[in-house]
This record gives sequence, structure tokens and C-alpha cells, in this order.
Amino acid sequence: MSNDQRPEQPARPAGANAASHHGDSAPGPEEQPPSAQPVGHRGLRVDIDERPAWAMNGFLALLVALALVVAAVVAFGAGVPAAGVALAVVAFLVATPLVVIQPGQTRVVQFFGRYVGTVRRTGLTWVMPFTTRRNVSVRVNNFETNALKVNDADGNPVEIAAIIVWQVADTAKATFSVEHYTDFVRVQSEAALRHVATTHPYDNPDGSGTSLRGSTDVVSGELAHEVADRVVIAGVEILEVRISHLAYAQEIAQAMLQRQQASAIIAARERIVEGAVSMVEMAINRLEGQDVVHLDEERKAAMVSNLLVVLCGDQRATPVVNTGSLYT
Repeated sequence: MSNDQRPEQPARPAGANAASHHGDSAPGPEEQPPSAQPVGHRGLRVDIDERPAWAMNGFLALLVALALVVAAVVAFGAGVPAAGVALAVVAFLVATPLVVIQPGQTRVVQFFGRYVGTVRRTGLTWVMPFTTRRNVSVRVNNFETNALKVNDADGNPVEIAAIIVWQVADTAKATFSVEHYTDFVRVQSEAALRHVATTHPYDNPDGSGTSLRGSTDVVSGELAHEVADRVVIAGVEILEVRISHLAYAQEIAQAMLQRQQASAIIAARERIVEGAVSMVEMAINRLEGQDVVHLDEERKAAMVSNLLVVLCGDQRATPVVNTGSLYT
């Protein structure tokens, strides 16, 4: 066959030629197998969501089981052991799925390993036979994280801890998405606390931004959103997060205390000087306005100096009576 006459090739979908060469671009995300796509703890897709399981009033099933037991006893007494055994087996099968569910508790039901639903009905309940039931609490829980030593936004080591209030919202995710949801919530809460603490300074004296000490509500809100974002995969809802402990680390606590004291002293001095200047200005204006005394520039300077010493000094000033003259 000549080169000009080649057998007709079947039509190939668009993009197939590009994927067949190693030098061309790699296939898009839709062409990659699920195992080739990057997966993070926030990017995991959980296909199992909570759904209600079939259940009925357990007292009715209990009455049926008791009736079957009575019928089995009657059958044994009547000399029909086969019927008695069959009734006894049926009574056992009817009584086995009976469970008592307390308020705030649920039962995650599995049928030979497959999730069939969650029973939230309280009291004596009859569920599907041949199933396993796992108890999952939906009550409100809280715990306090360990006192973590982290560096704030300024690089200063601080100790911080928080109280996390949480509740299971999706029992299916809490059971099947993570190994132990209580440990998962604790570890992820500490990780979120460490991350949020590094994004704010411990203190902000000028008040221009947020800080761990001065913006507790803002920091708690950010921490609550961070923790909720991390534990949503486990079907857990975060109700409240509050900072319970915040302090400088021991190695710099003394130095930071001295800095705070110095800042407080400077702020107090600024207020004292501001008040002293206003009082001196008021005194001079009233003396001149009421024509009590006429002061030249040199006497004004001496008066201002004396008043500032009296008003700004730490100790009580001792008056000195000058009987001479300022002019020689």
C-alpha cells in the first residue's frame, strides 16, 4: 500500500492528540484521577451526611416480644417444641433491636457496616433488626486548651489559652469522617489558636489596630471562625470561643512590665504637663486681666518656671521668699 493511501483512522475526541504526547500540556483537573488531585483537610469531600433512620415506638415492640414469649411457652407446654423454638427465636429478634435513648443522645445505625441513618428519638425505641448502634452525644461540650507558648505579630513570646464550646451537629460526619472527633476538635482548636495568636500583637499602646489584650472580642470572633472552619469536616459546630489566659512568657515578663510601667509614667507626665501649662496660662491671663500686677517678659519667665516646678514636681515644693530684686 502506498504512503498516499492509508487506512482511515477512527475519529478521536478533541484534545486526545495533545494528551498522547509527553511534550504537550498536562490534562486538566477534570481529566486527572481522584488520587492525583491535591487533598487537604479542608478540601476533603465527605459523601456521608446525617439522615434519619427508621424507628418506631419501643413499647409496642416490647409488647410483641412478650406476646411471642408467652406463645412460645404455651407451645412448649402443648408439646410442640418446633413451634416453641421458632416463636422464641422470633421473640429474641424482636427484642434485640430495642434501645433506650436518653435526651441529648443519638444512635448511629449501621446495617452490616453500611450507614442507614441516625435515630434521635428519645425513650424506648425499636430500630431495624440485624443492625449495630453506636452512641453519639449531641450535648454541648466545652474544654480549655493548654496554655500555648507562641510568638505574637511583633515576635514576642506569649502564653495563651482559650475555652472552646462545641456541639456535634452531624452525627454521620462525626462518626465516619474522622477517627476520634473529640481528639480532632481539641487538636484543631489548639492549631487555630496558635495561628490566630501569631497574627496580632500582644498590646498596641497607640490604639491604631487590634491586639490580643485590647481587642478580646475581635480576637475571639476570629478564633471562633477559624476553629469552625477546621472542624466542619467532623460535623462539629462551634458555639463560642473565649480567651481564658493571656500573658507574656516568663522570660520577658519582667522586661515587658517595665516597658508598660514606663509607658504609663510617660502618659501620666504628659497629662500633668498639659494641665500645668493650662493652669500657668490661666494664672497669667487672670493676673494681667484683673490688673493685679504688671509683668515683663523676664518676670513672666520666672513665674512660669516656678509654677511648672510646683505643679510638675514629684515632691512637695518648699517656698523661698525673695526679698531682693530680679534686677541688679
